[in-house]
Amino acid sequence: MAVTIEDLYRSYGILADAKDNLCQHKDAYQVILNGVKGGAKEKRLAAQFIPKFFSSFPELADAAINAQLDLCEDEDVSIRRQAIKELPRFATGDNILRVADILTQLLQTDDTAEFNQVTAALISIFKMDAKGTLGGLFSQILHGEDIVRERAIKFLSTKLKTLPEDVMSKEVEDYVFAETKKVLEDVTGEEFVLLMRVVSGLHVLQTVNGRQQLVELVVEQADLEQALNPSEPDAVDRLLQCTRQALPLFSKNVHSTRFVTYFCEHVLPNLSTLTSPVAELDIQLEVLKLLAEMSPFCGDMEKLEANLSMMFTKLMEFMPLPPEEAENGETSANEEPKLQFSYVECLIFSFHQLGKKLPDFLVDKVDAERLKDFKIRLQYFARGLQVYIRQLRVALQGKTGDALKTEENKIKVVALKITNNINVLIKDLFHNPPSYKSTVTLSWKPVQKPEGVATKRPSTEDTGSGGSTKKPVVSLPRRDARQIYNPPSGKYSASIGNFTYGEKDSVARFIFLCFLTLFSLNNGRVYHWDCSGFTPSVYSRPVSASSRRTYSCLLFHR
Repeated sequence: MAVTIEDLYRSYGILADAKDNLCQHKDAYQVILNGVKGGAKEKRLAAQFIPKFFSSFPELADAAINAQLDLCEDEDVSIRRQAIKELPRFATGDNILRVADILTQLLQTDDTAEFNQVTAALISIFKMDAKGTLGGLFSQILHGEDIVRERAIKFLSTKLKTLPEDVMSKEVEDYVFAETKKVLEDVTGEEFVLLMRVVSGLHVLQTVNGRQQLVELVVEQADLEQALNPSEPDAVDRLLQCTRQALPLFSKNVHSTRFVTYFCEHVLPNLSTLTSPVAELDIQLEVLKLLAEMSPFCGDMEKLEANLSMMFTKLMEFMPLPPEEAENGETSANEEPKLQFSYVECLIFSFHQLGKKLPDFLVDKVDAERLKDFKIRLQYFARGLQVYIRQLRVALQGKTGDALKTEENKIKVVALKITNNINVLIKDLFHNPPSYKSTVTLSWKPVQKPEGVATKRPSTEDTGSGGSTKKPVVSLPRRDARQIYNPPSGKYSASIGNFTYGEKDSVARFIFLCFLTLFSLNNGRVYHWDCSGFTPSVYSRPVSASSRRTYSCLLFHR
């Protein structure tokens, strides 16, 4: 005989009035359990009544949980939501693992409201027993269906970081890390990213030792012991994903040496043959960007000279030689090489960073002929840089606010960062011996602002005899701002007479060269910036041989 609404209310009344003698009314509780076989109204009541008296009948615990689980799988979504809402009341003692397992399976629902109900229930039992709840989640991640596994991992990646510290104790975080390592033995690329997000947020791993453990985890996943197959998209994608996850972990104490070594030995030699896992991705530029970002954190390297040599060779490939001139001193436009600024920024930055570890590389480790060839390429590239920087500054001059937010101007701003960076590093390499002291911020990275700038104590000239009058503060020009030469004037101009004849000649020669350079630029080659894509290109009209010599003299005269 089916249980009616009246039967359920009668049984509820008996149990509610029994108080301390609940265990003597097992039959009344059984009636409530049988309510799950009734109609929609009976099921809704049963979903509320079963958990209310659950703890008083331990011998019927399995039957009660199974009855509630039947309601969680009912065809009526309102009944399912009511049953799910009450599930955390069953999460006591040894039942926590089972309830967590059930809720994890229920994450596969496609009903948004029901999914939110399941999520809320899981968070609720997390606060009762975090480790037990994690046991149910990881059990389904390791052994459950694909859809359940996927949603359980997403739940951990989004909700774990929102839990308070008293819930996520050190013991619980250690358990998360240990179980995550088991899951990482067989994961997809997307799962790997989400799980790294989980463990990276653990407080117990925020120490240097903890971050080193995370790097080791990524190294295992990247399989750096195996040679890279450049024609296999999955292998390339795995390397990219692992490197991106490792990047935020690197610091002056947690080194990127193994990744940088792998890139130099296996990636750079195959750069042109890499198969992109995504059609629209410029795989070569993406790889070079990752290498550039890792290079400042590279520690001691066993094969430093060999790896620097590979980086040097690749840099030369992207820095073309000047085109040969015809007998009339001109070059046809189609013979002008393409200057790939974005690639060169990455390579010259990486070379500059590793070069600090072997500063005599360009002096003792590269033969004279090859070094001469390299400097010719640098000089030609720098010539194009100077012209392009000047054009960009003119194009951006006076633009602020919304004017700089247009797509065209955004590209120009990035292009100016790229060219300024290359220009600074080229100057370092042209020192004799080469210098590695300059620092630049990669064009795609946010500029790190210093926490505070020390101010100079005012002198007696600034304050005057009374010490109350202060000299107005004059903002210094930016280092990369365009400087315009003005001849000295006023009472201090007489000091120029203290120069020796040699110094006067140097100043006069400098001014004369500036004039010739400006003349050659205005009358010779005109460079044009190609804004298509992310790889800047420069095309140009010919400059006469004499103008080119004058320009190069100005650029590298010291």
